[in-house]
Amino acid sequence: MDYVSALLPPAVMAVLFIAVIRVIIKSQGGANKAKEDAAVDAALARAESAEQSSPRAEA
Repeated sequence: MDYVSALLPPAVMAVLFIAVIRVIIKSQGGANKAKEDAAVDAALARAESAEQSSPRAEA
């Protein structure tokens, strides 16, 4: 029975790892892609406008 207790944690971790990878792959594209792209575009626009509006101190 020692082999079962030795193999169980790696087997569970492998199953969970495969499940996480499947969720990541399934969440790529689709309806969520437009929302994620819009959020990234908005964040980039905010960062760009903040960069342009802040005065640059030249040394």
